[in-house]
Amino acid sequence: MSAEISTKQIDLDNSVAALLVGEHDAHLKTLEALLPCDISLRGNRLTLDGTASEVERGEALVDELLALLRSGQSLDRSTLELAASLSNGRRDWARELGDIVSDVILEHRGRRIRPKTVNQKAYVDAIRSNTITFGIGPAGTGKTYLAMAMATSALLSGEVARIILTRPAVEAGEKLGFLPGGLMEKVDPYLRPLFDALYDMMDSERLSEHLERGTIEVAPLAYMRGRTLNDSLIILDEAQNTSPEQMKMFLTRLGFGAKMIVTGDITQIDLPRGQHSGLVNVREVLASIPDIAFVYFDSQDVVRHKLVQDIVSAYKQYGDQHRPARKGTSRGPGERRRGGRGSAAAAE
Repeated sequence: MSAEISTKQIDLDNSVAALLVGEHDAHLKTLEALLPCDISLRGNRLTLDGTASEVERGEALVDELLALLRSGQSLDRSTLELAASLSNGRRDWARELGDIVSDVILEHRGRRIRPKTVNQKAYVDAIRSNTITFGIGPAGTGKTYLAMAMATSALLSGEVARIILTRPAVEAGEKLGFLPGGLMEKVDPYLRPLFDALYDMMDSERLSEHLERGTIEVAPLAYMRGRTLNDSLIILDEAQNTSPEQMKMFLTRLGFGAKMIVTGDITQIDLPRGQHSGLVNVREVLASIPDIAFVYFDSQDVVRHKLVQDIVSAYKQYGDQHRPARKGTSRGPGERRRGGRGSAAAAE
């Protein structure tokens, strides 16, 4: 016996109708693909058709999107996808959606930088709450970009006196001493992703001033040795390419009034065969220490082109089937350490 078809009509205000539907009906088409019920618009009247439960879910989702618009928030595809995902069986999903969408880290040239997924929100909250935060997951999940946004916000608000950005040079396949030019010319190619993020977050003239004054410092990981970094926010990117010794050296540079963010992808280790990754090792060594958080991302957190999500998932599935697990990788993506001050818990 087929389920009885239900219909719900929602009359939209002129002020929000166009914003909900999107330019060239883009938002409406996205909602049609995401929702189990049929959705159509005639004039300012939105009609939902489907089973009673499908229509009920669709109505709740539309009501929450309208509330976001009336509160001054804007909609994009990632917000629609997040709302549809959260509304599918999660308790208190509307509050959770509001918390994520309203968490604006930084605004530059009218563009708001904020978390776009549950794990990204857990990551941002962990950075705020802990002295050292590890963000671990595949490319495109926003772990480096959000770290840069948090660092930029902390610098501009006076929370820290400087930002220090560093990466191991392993993936370049060359030793810095054999590369031509001065230090900045040598490190520029493999630190370029960090610069690209900074240019998204402040004007180029202001960035140049910070670099000249040393309030933003970009340097290879080897240049961290022997230093104590006070009143700073320090970001170590591509940390999967550190050795355990390099990771220990970096973490022990922590000074008073400082925070550290460590990012990496343990599925893309470029170290020579047989050499252990400091990022894999550190999860076991520091797992029980308070004020240290580990947040894990997966393909659902990829905020690039939709096809990138599928590529990341396909490579993970292939790797799980064909490659033996590295020692110390038992905790899977998406799982977060819970409890204590070091927890980066997200709502279930």
